This record gives sequence, C-alpha cells and structure tokens, in this order.
Amino acid sequence: MQIERPNVTLIAGVDEVGRGPLVGDVVTAAVILNPNKPIAGLADSKKLTDKKRQLLATEIQEKALCYAIGRCSPSEIDELNILQATMLAMSRAVEALSTVPEFVFVDGNRLPKLAMPAQAVVKGDSLVAEISAASILAKVARDDEMIELDARYPQYGFAGHKGYPTKAHFAALEQYGAIDEHRKSFKPVQRVLALSGKE
Repeated sequence: MQIERPNVTLIAGVDEVGRGPLVGDVVTAAVILNPNKPIAGLADSKKLTDKKRQLLATEIQEKALCYAIGRCSPSEIDELNILQATMLAMSRAVEALSTVPEFVFVDGNRLPKLAMPAQAVVKGDSLVAEISAASILAKVARDDEMIELDARYPQYGFAGHKGYPTKAHFAALEQYGAIDEHRKSFKPVQRVLALSGKE
C-alpha cells in the first residue's frame, strides 16, 4: 500500500507501545527524520530483534532532526482509560518535539488532538518510515523501563514478559499482589486484587 505524502519538509511519525501490559506507562514517541541522513532497516519494532532495535534506536537518536518521548502513567490510564491515555501520550510526544512538524503520520486508526494536519495510518509502523522510527524508540524506552522495574521487583519477572498478561505475570500477581505501577483498572489486576482483598 502506497501512502501519499504531503508536499512539506517536516513530517513527524508517532507510535505507541504498551497498551496491552498490566503494568507501567503507555509510552509514545514522535520522530522527524532527516532526509539527508537516511536510516536503513527501519521496520515495525515488533518485527525486529532486541539487538537490532537497540542499534536502530541509537542511529535514530543520532540522525533524526528531532525526537521526543511521551507517556501516560498507570494512574492516568486508570483515570482516563487506555485509549484516551494513549491519545494524550501521543499529543505529549508531538508537543515535546524541539521542531514543530508541518504534518504528522500517526499509527493506527485514530488521531490524537494535534495542532497541525495529521493522518492516521493502519499498520503505519510497516508503511511509513517516520512511524517505524517512532515505534522503535517507544519500544526501546518502554522495555528499558521494564528492566528497571524488574531490578526493583525481581519476583514479578518484568524483564521477561515486559508487563504483558502472561501466565508468569498472573502467578506473580496472585502470590505478591499488585505494586503501585500496576494498572488497577485492568480487569486481570482487579480480579487478583479482589481475590486477595487488596483492593
């Protein structure tokens, strides 16, 4: 599928990581690439190995015109719901860019509130280089945060499952209860808290 690009210079791509996990922030990134410094191998972050993602993230940070990370905390997710929190985190990433984009491509089928023209692109992380770059930065940022959380709470295994709802995560939740970083509005977390009387 060919995406029609607007005839402007400063195009940002935006993507999110972490809508599905039970713990931690939803993390977004916005990137404006430098047309004079192409980056080979940009792709949907989910299709890359950890090592390749890390290498590309470093290259994006070195070569992009600018980039920014946006996020919403577990308490904001609980208050707003995950969709609204994701939209807010995307807006925050774009607003944090040091250069204001003329146009924004957003991964998915919805647009956050933005001050400039934008287009939502389904599977954009595979179709638009700027979104691919954003997906890589967001994924690396969130994975790094899960590794940090794992160091503080090793019994939950966050470095392995990255906060997603796996058997190991459910078992840890049942055994140890929820931590402050858990999303209390998510049903699996609610269920465990209800059973353990820790609501």
